Amino acid sequence: MAQSNIKVAVQKFGNFLSSMVMPNIGAFIAWGLITALFIPTGFFPNESLAKLVDPMVKYLLPLLIGYTGGKLVHDQRGGVVGAIATMGVIVGSDIPMFLGAMIMGPLGGYIIKKFDQFIEGKVKTGFEMLINNFSAGILGGILAILAFLGVSPAVDGFTGALVVGVDWMVAHGLLPLTSILIEPAKILFLNNAINHGILSPIGAEQIRTNGQSILLLLETNPGPGLGILLAYCFFGKGTAKQSAPGAAIIHFIGGIHEIYFPYVLMRPLLIIAAILGGMSGVFTFVLLGGGLQAVASPGSILAILAATPGNAGSYVANISGVLVAAIVSFIVGSLILKTGKQPEDLDEAARKMQEMKGKKSSVAGSFTKQQGEVPASVQKIVFACDAGMGSSAMGASLLRKKVKQANLNISVTNTAISNIPSDAQIVITQKELTPRAQNKVPDAYHISVDNFLSSPEYDKLIDQLKNDHTTSKAEEEKKVSAENNTDSNDGLLKEENVFLNQHFSSKEEAIRFAGSVLVKGGYVEENYVEAMIERDNMTSTYMGNDVAIPHGTEEAKKNVLRSGFTVIQVPEGVDFDGEKVRLIFGIAGKDGTHLEILSGIAITCSDMDNIEKMVHAKSAKELMTIIQRN
Repeated sequence: MAQSNIKVAVQKFGNFLSSMVMPNIGAFIAWGLITALFIPTGFFPNESLAKLVDPMVKYLLPLLIGYTGGKLVHDQRGGVVGAIATMGVIVGSDIPMFLGAMIMGPLGGYIIKKFDQFIEGKVKTGFEMLINNFSAGILGGILAILAFLGVSPAVDGFTGALVVGVDWMVAHGLLPLTSILIEPAKILFLNNAINHGILSPIGAEQIRTNGQSILLLLETNPGPGLGILLAYCFFGKGTAKQSAPGAAIIHFIGGIHEIYFPYVLMRPLLIIAAILGGMSGVFTFVLLGGGLQAVASPGSILAILAATPGNAGSYVANISGVLVAAIVSFIVGSLILKTGKQPEDLDEAARKMQEMKGKKSSVAGSFTKQQGEVPASVQKIVFACDAGMGSSAMGASLLRKKVKQANLNISVTNTAISNIPSDAQIVITQKELTPRAQNKVPDAYHISVDNFLSSPEYDKLIDQLKNDHTTSKAEEEKKVSAENNTDSNDGLLKEENVFLNQHFSSKEEAIRFAGSVLVKGGYVEENYVEAMIERDNMTSTYMGNDVAIPHGTEEAKKNVLRSGFTVIQVPEGVDFDGEKVRLIFGIAGKDGTHLEILSGIAITCSDMDNIEKMVHAKSAKELMTIIQRN
């Protein structure tokens, strides 16, 4: 258990580091292009334009990382204090302070967050702006001084030791051994800490003195991943074999290394192929004198070629290193796939990868099974989510209304994924849940949506169904009545459970607030709050249109005492995995008694005009009136 907890902690740490760097990749690309083009050894040497290189790598990139790190911890105020603190490590050193920014940015966000929590409710009216501005300035200034005096020299010393170590490894031909660390680190999402925190600063120094750096090729080499994906193309099975060619293109050309992680997770022994491929590539780079004159980010072959010094020898060295890595990992990977007997489940591996990453993966949707045509004579459409009482109920309500308006005789229901009926013809889920739904009912036609409240897939599906169904309005109304056989919703939405003008620094804080309201109202047991957090970590409860509906997992239904709602207005918004949420509907549903009012909320929230009215409502009664009109 302790080992598992350590693994989870490392994975979360790696994902946090990645989250500091990934939003700023555009800035890395801009610096890389300017470096590759205009430094003395670049394609178009230009002394004036080359003056941009040093300030960008020394000031711009660390400040962006520091600001992003602080913002991840405590939103805008955290970002500002994180950037101020980062300035201390920048000025205190002559090397690019990416690693220092990764330390001071989150630290600055954490310090100002704790300060805000300490003074919450203690500031007199009219002094809020004064306290906010001076606290950020004073704490940021103190952190900048501490960073200048202490953190910067420490990072300088650490980096200097790494430089000595790298030089020693190069001198003794041991640099290929770095792949033993780098390739597994990718799977743990520590690659950004290694690449941008350690290799890039040292590499930038080498570029200034030597014109290029081999270190910038250690993590970005797409060869090992390409070889593994090609091995699946020839020796894989089922979905893994079918999807591998597309994944190879995304990886090699697009530079998204993350896409081959699930293939390794299916066969953990493939990490050996990645390591040996990486070592062979690095050995080739060393042997032929390979290197880059700018950071290649993302790790695409196109980015590598763009950052390669403009001479034939460098191109030969870099291309050879990538090809050798791909060939070696392909050979080793093929042997592992041909001799192994472990069953292949790409969907499950993609799910594991998302769990390891700690948030939604940008490429997991690439593994979704291909669909054919919408089945003929559709009679049953099922919306499914983890618990079957939140997002799926809202989506089903909206589609049911569209089905009625189109005079289609089709049943639209919602359920938990584990309870999807075997005769479901069309199943609609959030993208992250589609693989689970496909495993449950593989013969159904599956539709993935991002936005349950206003997905274009609804109208597209209705248009496809119109040509194949006849009208039976009375029968459909009867079905809808049976599906919504619920008690009256009077009293479910109470004025004391509506909260206006709330502010939250994170989605977890917002979800816990919603859960505490349900607990205090006697709707759920205390354990339900943790189940709400768990449910959102599994798949975001963001519904679209600035709305989130946090609720518990399927297992947590036993902790629901009676149906209830809370409505929370957050005018400034709170981040839900990159989406701004201004209205939060906390839900506890028991025996379907919440579905009728949830249907009304879904229909109301499908119109952005209603969203704006609710966000700007001045009283709980005004907000409730907007919902009840539907």
